Amino acid sequence: MTVHSNRFPALLAATAMGVYLLLVVGATTAVTDAAAACAAWPACGGGFALPSSPAGWVALGHRTVALVVGLLVVATAVAAVRQRPPTRVWTALALAVLLYPVQSVLGAYVAVAGAGATVTVAGVALTASALHLVGGLCLFAGLVAALGWELEAETGDPDESPSAAPLSETESAPEPTAVDAGASPSVPAWRDAPLARARLTATAYFRLTKPRLMWLLCLVASAAMALAGANAAGAGSELTPEVVAATLAGGALAIGASGTFNHVLERDVDRRMQRTSDRPLAVDLVSVRNAVAFGLSLTVASLALFAWVNLLSAVLGLVAILFYSVVYTLVLKPNTVQNTVVGGAAGALPALIGWAAVTGTVGLGGVALATLIFLWTPAHFYNLALAYKDDYERGGFPMMPVVRGETVTRRHIVWYFGATLAVGAAMVGLGALDWLYALAGAGVGAVFLWTIVRLHYERDEPAAFRAFHASNAYLGAVLLAVVVDALVV
Repeated sequence: MTVHSNRFPALLAATAMGVYLLLVVGATTAVTDAAAACAAWPACGGGFALPSSPAGWVALGHRTVALVVGLLVVATAVAAVRQRPPTRVWTALALAVLLYPVQSVLGAYVAVAGAGATVTVAGVALTASALHLVGGLCLFAGLVAALGWELEAETGDPDESPSAAPLSETESAPEPTAVDAGASPSVPAWRDAPLARARLTATAYFRLTKPRLMWLLCLVASAAMALAGANAAGAGSELTPEVVAATLAGGALAIGASGTFNHVLERDVDRRMQRTSDRPLAVDLVSVRNAVAFGLSLTVASLALFAWVNLLSAVLGLVAILFYSVVYTLVLKPNTVQNTVVGGAAGALPALIGWAAVTGTVGLGGVALATLIFLWTPAHFYNLALAYKDDYERGGFPMMPVVRGETVTRRHIVWYFGATLAVGAAMVGLGALDWLYALAGAGVGAVFLWTIVRLHYERDEPAAFRAFHASNAYLGAVLLAVVVDALVV
């Protein structure tokens, strides 16, 4: 299926990413104090001179981008008048159109008066740069909301029936129905082929640990440790090679333990779903008793490493294992359509563990990074839920596409994408993040949004997987940028 000829959603998406680029570049300019090198308006010197330093050119470049994005906002508004979108789309867009000139005036004030200047709003004195950032976030939110609604109106199916018997958030999932999972892997006897059996068994135990999750969640912990070390600046910081190694090893073992318990608890459903029918416990390659013993061993080893770092890391590690293994697997996943949203806390906990490992506390930076992961999770996983909608329905899991339908799910992907990027922009204010982080988030974020827009129009499995992989690329790029910005730049 090809992309629709209507260009209004594409223009809306481009404007949203333009505003986001302006937002993160502006925040970075304020944090690095580049604006002080060009403390006039609209240019430097007396207001019309060219900059005399690289920092001044950065500040002037930000204002030039603001002009270009302003033209995009106007063009989008004109297109909306011609397009006549739904009322809620026009309302959200009107908010952005009205906010933009206010933002421009406030930006000029910050440039002339300095980032530390204050503005009184309703009797409360606020820093002008902070108010400018909040206004930018509101502007971006309005554009993202408009984009989500416009894509829904353009590509959604108003007559879509999510399932024959839709689940509500309080109803129990239906009993899974059996499917033909195909032939189980051939398991050679020890006496006939000991090496082949040993290799197959080792691979099975490795698969129990869900290794595909390890690299990303360990990268989350690494980013948190790097950010904590940079913010602590030696005061109470324990960013040493030994602490980093113990935390990452403990995190990998904790992920392995959680994955193993998940395999144990879902083994019956795994046999009935095509994508999981060949898992080790589903084909009886590993016994339940051995898998439980393996999971407990990983848990003990993980907590021992965390405890060596500090007690708080061990407590958070135990919470992470229990949350994913029990709360998510047994309570959330089979019983509520919000399982992916609330379950995002499992992926967010490594950020708190990494921060706690370095500082011994749960700081603002750790919470901010955890919030980013929490909001990113639905924007990431809903793509997979769309690709495997029939399989999840067969397994009895009330995933968003099964319960609410694909149209609503795609709209939620847009909104969670916007929320993720908004938190990412606000994190620039933590102080240790610089240009690499800002440009990585904006650049890869634009690619992520492009795949989401294509998903709305193509509405097939390849498009869902494309957006799924783009979400991984976005988070990986942002986390790597955090590590490099915090420790190297």
